[in-house]
Amino acid sequence: MPVFPPASCPRLIVKIGSALLVDADGQVRRAWLEEIAAAIADRAAQGQQVAIVSSGAIALGARRLNLPKGGRASLEDAQAAAATGQIALSQTWAEVLGAQHLTAAQILVTLGDLEDRRRYLNAAATLDRLLNLGVVPILNENDSVATEEIRFGDNDRLAARVAQAAGAQGVVLLSDVDGLYDRNPAQPGAQHIPRVERIDAGIEAMADAGSASGMGSGGMVSKIAAARIANAAGAHLAIASGRAPRALSGEARHTLFVAERAAPARKAWLAGGLTTRGTLHVDAGAAQALGQGRSLLAAGVTRVEGSFARGDLIVVAADGRPIARGLSEYASDEADRIRGRRNEEQAELLGYAPRSALVHRNHMALL
Repeated sequence: MPVFPPASCPRLIVKIGSALLVDADGQVRRAWLEEIAAAIADRAAQGQQVAIVSSGAIALGARRLNLPKGGRASLEDAQAAAATGQIALSQTWAEVLGAQHLTAAQILVTLGDLEDRRRYLNAAATLDRLLNLGVVPILNENDSVATEEIRFGDNDRLAARVAQAAGAQGVVLLSDVDGLYDRNPAQPGAQHIPRVERIDAGIEAMADAGSASGMGSGGMVSKIAAARIANAAGAHLAIASGRAPRALSGEARHTLFVAERAAPARKAWLAGGLTTRGTLHVDAGAAQALGQGRSLLAAGVTRVEGSFARGDLIVVAADGRPIARGLSEYASDEADRIRGRRNEEQAELLGYAPRSALVHRNHMALL
């Protein structure tokens, strides 16, 4: 019995993994892709707006260039494979969607396009316009120019960020697995988890970081990270097997990560940020205060980690676990100088009147 009918989402983001789109010989699985295009056309006819996050460029390009290890032997090989394969990938999508009388649009993004607030808003506006025009955006990471330091690294998290930018209500990660298990599904007795109401340490411990096919860059760890991002933006996320019949129907077995009430747009963007510059470790009292919606004061900070400037995105952690993300009101050296100190002591340490908080509640999102 379905627990997540994707058709109920006015806007839906569908991520397709490399192992589904490309076979072991590096060829597009055309018949399967045509079935997906037909399913999308059916949704469009019912008024649903769908965007696709499509892997496969590196796998396709590697075959055309005869590169070893699927094009992932080095960063340079991956970039060359991506540049070559992206043309074939976008052309294939345009053809299969065109056969269904749908128009495809290509959007290539880098991490910075969705991490920088101004560029994020520009990307969101483009997505919104395309979807309202009835176009099917096909998105992928621009691996031809991205380096290890500026990459999403997997399309699972990219799909979640796209859902956030598009204001989507649901995300489906089509993969070569049918959801989350309590241990590696290859192990005897592994139990399928159909529904996750809250992502906690126990859920994270079930993740397997490996990519079963060897083609992709993600595993269950990246999918749970994607679920966190999507849920924080108010979007449900399902992990489903793309090999099941009617993969987009919601009828096949899957794991649903249930979204709570959506956070305001700016706080959802903060919660989904991937490029943090440092960490503020806090005591139990500060953690409790944050949970009550208060700002982070320097008095509750026990340790400052990393090098960051005022306005940088940082993590707030308690007992070694992230509990919030926010924009720091101080550079790291100043934060370290005033940590554990009350406001009346800070002016003497800083040489100027202190700000009201180290991270203000208006610029912070709880995780």
